[in-house]
Amino acid sequence: MLGISNFFKKFSSPLKRYQNLVLKINSLEPEMKKLRDEDFPQKTLSFKQRIKKGEKIEDILIEAFALVREAAHRTLGQRHFDVQLMGGIALFEGKVVEMKTGEGKTLTATLPLYLMALFEKGCHLVTVNDYLARRDTVWMGQIFDFLGLTVGCLNHEISFLYDREYKRPEKDKIRDELGYFHVVEDYLKPCSRKEAYLADITYGTNHEFAFDYLKDNMVSSLDDKVQRGFFYAIVDEVDSILIDEARTPLIISAPLKEKEEIFYFFAKIAEVLKKDVDYLLDFKKKEISLTEVGQEKIIKFLKEDPWEKGDFYIIHRLENAIKAKEFFLRDKDYIVRQGQVIIVDEFTGRLMPGRRWSHGLHQAVEAKEYVRGERSVRVQQESITLGMITFQNFFRKYEKLAGMTGTALTSAEEFEKVYNLQVVCIPTNKPMIRQDLPDKIFKTEKEKYQAIVNEVKKRHALGQPILIGTRSIEKNEKISKLLLKEKIQHSLLNAKHHEKEGEIIAQAGKLGAVTVATNMAGRGIDIILGGPKPLDEKEIENWEKEREKIFSLGGLFVIGTERHEARRIDNQLRGRAGRQGEPGTTQFFISLEDELMKIFGGEKIQKLMETLKIPEGTAIESSLVSKAIEDVQSRIEGLNLDTRTYLLKFDTVFNLQREAFYKKRDEILKAIKEGKIRDLILEILKKRNVNLSDYEKKEREIGEERMREFEKYLILNILDTLWIYHLENIDYLREVVSLRAYGQMDPLVEFKKESFEEFKKLFNEWEERLVFSLMNLKIEKKEEENIKTETVIQSKKKVGRNDPCPCGKIDEKTGKVLKYKKCCWPKYG
Repeated sequence: MLGISNFFKKFSSPLKRYQNLVLKINSLEPEMKKLRDEDFPQKTLSFKQRIKKGEKIEDILIEAFALVREAAHRTLGQRHFDVQLMGGIALFEGKVVEMKTGEGKTLTATLPLYLMALFEKGCHLVTVNDYLARRDTVWMGQIFDFLGLTVGCLNHEISFLYDREYKRPEKDKIRDELGYFHVVEDYLKPCSRKEAYLADITYGTNHEFAFDYLKDNMVSSLDDKVQRGFFYAIVDEVDSILIDEARTPLIISAPLKEKEEIFYFFAKIAEVLKKDVDYLLDFKKKEISLTEVGQEKIIKFLKEDPWEKGDFYIIHRLENAIKAKEFFLRDKDYIVRQGQVIIVDEFTGRLMPGRRWSHGLHQAVEAKEYVRGERSVRVQQESITLGMITFQNFFRKYEKLAGMTGTALTSAEEFEKVYNLQVVCIPTNKPMIRQDLPDKIFKTEKEKYQAIVNEVKKRHALGQPILIGTRSIEKNEKISKLLLKEKIQHSLLNAKHHEKEGEIIAQAGKLGAVTVATNMAGRGIDIILGGPKPLDEKEIENWEKEREKIFSLGGLFVIGTERHEARRIDNQLRGRAGRQGEPGTTQFFISLEDELMKIFGGEKIQKLMETLKIPEGTAIESSLVSKAIEDVQSRIEGLNLDTRTYLLKFDTVFNLQREAFYKKRDEILKAIKEGKIRDLILEILKKRNVNLSDYEKKEREIGEERMREFEKYLILNILDTLWIYHLENIDYLREVVSLRAYGQMDPLVEFKKESFEEFKKLFNEWEERLVFSLMNLKIEKKEEENIKTETVIQSKKKVGRNDPCPCGKIDEKTGKVLKYKKCCWPKYG
């Protein structure tokens, strides 16, 4: 009976308990209204003192939430709805909160952020782009500043603190008309990265937080670290960040020089090779397999057989060239701008400058563009990995983690399984009256587009605002051309026009507006029917009349031009209509030539259409067919879940090594800071059974001060060099063990066993190299001032000419440690 009871307790909704707490919060509202403005920071200090004296945070929640609600009302003129209070409680408890689009997640997050900030350990609000991080810092920062808390903001290569006195008078002040905080330079005072993290609450993107973690574990001094731990975080658009972006690890790297001609050579070969003749494609796995005919052609091109020689470098470059040709499409997966190949995020449709596909794939795409005539694009240097982590393992570092999104229930299982996060669905403030019409399904893409244009013409003639959602820039621009052909004025939003994102979306609800946009996840701007409320009271009457007209037409009409692999993305698009109880309608237009239908099960529906003898241009509107498509999406989501789970299993094994390595590195940095580096060296010497009369002799010969400098340099330099090699080996090992499944071996078990053997070797080799370097240290008199470059390590007995040089010096061309014969041996051999 206990087991059954726990089962129901786990899955029962906590909403009733939240409602009871909301009643108590509401009862304090009259008391909070009596407070003077200057009393609010004092209340915050009082809460902090109560926590320090041992009072439970749960006992402060009711009063703290009531205080934040009143602060929001006084600063922004916004009062938290009861459902927002409920969402705030769930976020405080460390849950994933589903709140529909337009229900005010940004304001909801201020409640738990304030409460957890009372611990003075730093709270993070993780969002999807730099613009939203700045906007929310300025917008919500007014509430926190009023309450006596500090707010930081992380952007790419720059950081800010909220400062109500900081102004940028040369900037445009018109915000509301262009879409809520279009300009956010005011109140954002530039600061150091560390200052932004020392704020009570810090807004930033998932990439900035995770990259800073990796960078912090590459510093040469503890004082250079910027983060102060991982206490509490709320992840906005949590499904996008913790699920969609979790398929690939986050990598920090450095350039590795390699001749670009090699990439052009393989790109030219790929252009000559023919699909289904020379190679076969697996669209589901994005893999290629060469046929015998293809292999023979390649051998003729190369004048050698790379398979016979086992030259995996050539094979890898060749496969990348074909993948770049077939799977990575311009204006879908990337755009070319100013000679740069810039990745387009497949889930949000945003550009991702600075991000590059790994393992030479980005170079293959650059080479493809170059050989096809895009001469402004040149192959950029490949990189060596300096650090990597998956978003799953990064966010599991937080003591308490919460998330919010408009679409979480379809991924509830994964949140529970991977992050131990329970999903709670918060009811809407007003009843949802949006209509979701059945999909319209056509035989061909041409018929589908014609039907979309006809639907737009019909509704646009009446003045109904229309939002058309597309999966790619290519389709986005195609629909735009069709609308222009019909002389239908519209706004175009994709990664190429993202600078005007807020303005375009804010105006999308106006009478007669037609907006064509890529995926709508994380836009951060509500579509308000009639557009943003004007500041001028004289214009409010006309605005209200326009809203009444739009209401009578049925509100915003959302058209989906094809289904996405994930149902959540479709639901995010639908969620743009029907906010806050407003009317709205959504419908998807699908063809059997759509990517999703071609890969997964379009043949069955095509047979159905042929059986029913559906005439050209006629659509099927069937809930059964829509259900079949959702089943396909569900299967794809399952495949993607398997991919992420597989990645996570391997990274969890590696995560133990990463944590151990970073811990050892921090111990070294601490010893350096506290002046105990000699003690650490002596400990290692004893462990390696080295004669300490020898070490002390070397110390006298070099001089104590210089010896310490050498020790500081060598102890980190050798360790970091070996770690880079370990990361490279781990990457190759992961690929190698996957093939062992054919030999009835478990790849994960094999990876675990071999990776830990390699990890043990790393520390053993580090100690060996360090001891050997120190005990064989010599300084040439003519260059003795240049201490770091003269860390000479040589011993004929212990180091062979073809061994890596123990000094750890890197070859700039290969990124590997120079061989002893090419490094120290010519001088001291």
